[in-house]
Amino acid sequence: MQAIDPVTLDNCADEPIHIPGSIQPHGALLAFDPAGALLAWSANAPDLLGLALALNLPLDSVALPAEVRAAVAECLDGVEDGEAPAVALAVALAGRQFDCIVHVYQERLIIEFERRETPSDAVAAFALKAHAAIDRLKRQKSVDALLQLATEQVRAITGFDRVMAYRFHPDDSGDVTAESRRDDLEPYLGRRYPASDIPAQARRLYIINTLRLIADVGYTPAPLVGRQWEAPLDLSQSVLRSVSPIHIEYLQNMGVAASMSVSIVVAGRLWGLLACHHMAPLQVPYSVRMAADVMAQVIASLVQSMEARQRAGRVEQSAEVRTRVMEALLHHDEPARALLEHAPALCQSLQVEALVVTQYGKLMVHGDLDAELAARMVASLPDSGHDLVERSAVGDWPEDLRPALGQWAGLLALRFDPATSGWLVGLRREQIHTIRWGGRPEKQVRAGPLGPRLTPRGSFDEWRETVRGRAMPWDPAEKLAASQLLGEMHRASVAKHVETDRARAQLLAMLGHDLRGPLHSINMAATVLQHGGAASTMSSRIQASSTRMERLISQVLDMSRINGGLGLGLQRAELDLVPLLQDLLDEVRTAHADLRIDARLPPALVARVDGDRLLQVVSNLVSNARHHGDHGEPIQVCLAERDGAVLLEVRNRAPAIPDELLSTLYSPLKHASVGNVRNRGGLGLGLHIAQEIVQQHGGQIAYRYEAPQVVFAVTLPRA
Repeated sequence: MQAIDPVTLDNCADEPIHIPGSIQPHGALLAFDPAGALLAWSANAPDLLGLALALNLPLDSVALPAEVRAAVAECLDGVEDGEAPAVALAVALAGRQFDCIVHVYQERLIIEFERRETPSDAVAAFALKAHAAIDRLKRQKSVDALLQLATEQVRAITGFDRVMAYRFHPDDSGDVTAESRRDDLEPYLGRRYPASDIPAQARRLYIINTLRLIADVGYTPAPLVGRQWEAPLDLSQSVLRSVSPIHIEYLQNMGVAASMSVSIVVAGRLWGLLACHHMAPLQVPYSVRMAADVMAQVIASLVQSMEARQRAGRVEQSAEVRTRVMEALLHHDEPARALLEHAPALCQSLQVEALVVTQYGKLMVHGDLDAELAARMVASLPDSGHDLVERSAVGDWPEDLRPALGQWAGLLALRFDPATSGWLVGLRREQIHTIRWGGRPEKQVRAGPLGPRLTPRGSFDEWRETVRGRAMPWDPAEKLAASQLLGEMHRASVAKHVETDRARAQLLAMLGHDLRGPLHSINMAATVLQHGGAASTMSSRIQASSTRMERLISQVLDMSRINGGLGLGLQRAELDLVPLLQDLLDEVRTAHADLRIDARLPPALVARVDGDRLLQVVSNLVSNARHHGDHGEPIQVCLAERDGAVLLEVRNRAPAIPDELLSTLYSPLKHASVGNVRNRGGLGLGLHIAQEIVQQHGGQIAYRYEAPQVVFAVTLPRA
């Protein structure tokens, strides 16, 4: 016994609706082969057209009016690759008025005669209305306004009871975004219809033949007769093509007696649809339908222009953001912190509500997101193989992380530096929304004319579904912007690594040179001591050289910890900063007897800090002032409380720092510092390390110039 295939949506998709073998009976059809012999005709053609027809009858022997023969000649002259566009004309046959449409498809000449009851002068009036409507459409500024006007104008020129504008989603479901209807009809505006309402093969026909009319849903099809041994006649471009019985049942379930659909095709994709319904049979003249089709083409062109302008604006905005981010990455010591400084612009460019940046094990968050959850999100990203990771729903996340996601559902992660585990992660919130379906979207299995099959819905009452656990999906423009940003960040990371390698080589060279001097002094002092030299003098020299070596090595170790993402290991405690600073400044005065230091300190100021690291900051700033300030001028060290925070300032008289050096002021191994004649042993690490210590305390360090003084100000939280 033959197995019965399961009934699925594929059964609907397999229905050969382009070769139905019949037409709607309000017209007649003749089809000729390439040699001009009659190969098929509708069974109603002899009576409706008053013609004597026989198989293989030559075209020249068919009693067609002269104007039809002229249209046929015109059509045949335009054949390319076995096809020619339609030529239409009004014609009288057997005492009846017809719209005659001639076209060539798959090397078959097809002549259709569609009954027309509307007088020619009324048709001309409809054409004038359509022309005025098109002019109004061109003046609309938004897609919603455009579609609403289109439904009103199409209804006005065609007379349908209801005209709806569908706009399709990426999943091919469609929302009714505009509607013009008879007052007593139930509104369908805002309802969604599932993708299964338009199977794939029907969607194909909507694209290649953009207008279809069913003048009477209750019609009895007129079968095609003719050659039985040839492949069925393809009616994809036919205006009289009979439609699927499943679709007829669908319309009858809606109470619709006549229907017309006009496709809105944008860039080769079925973007939308004008769906027209009438509660009684309605025959719309061909020329009026063509006017509606032209309106749909104008709508498609306007939509494409509007969307292109929107894309261009977003592309321009994304390019500006990429430029600023690139500059920051190339000139900032910490790429992750540079990205966080541009977080608002990045959020707008990527259309996200929160941003996470991580590199070297450090993690920074912008937005309403818990840092611990952010760390778990980053840990869920793949270790290798994917530099761009996309998630649009809770179900896309690892199962163990889903319960902790809370309001977050969408993720777009860019691995901008694989060598340092550098990630830029954008997050989108869950979009809880209610879909107003036009009836339950699921179809039911029933026995019908074609056997057991999925049948269309019998109820179109509004059915609401609440959708949870999904974020707005990332559209192609957003993913393109993210890919371009990722490419720029990759290039910046490579450039940064090249710079780091150069700096590392330079650092090793300088260390080799700078350590050689103190070691030579220690060796010389030891040799002198062996020969009975002055012990006190040699001891001082050994002490000074050892201190210099220790300073150099400490700075290099600190920079290595910073670059390795290890941090400086702060150990905070409640300390009075005043005695700490007094002891440090006394040491500096002892070491440099000619140096004048003016300390302006309060009686006491307690804060929770790492005392040794804070003294390192002050020491570096004072050393910086001593080496770069004017000789003989005092250095001012000021400590105060301001707005509940600690304010520490180091001032010295000196020219302003040139503007071109400000972007690299806190960078290690600056050309302006390394090899400076005022500080030949310096590595340019002092300000870099001072900034890191201050930031790890949750504070800020800033430079300003108050003529004639250079000022470095450190702000720290007291707690």
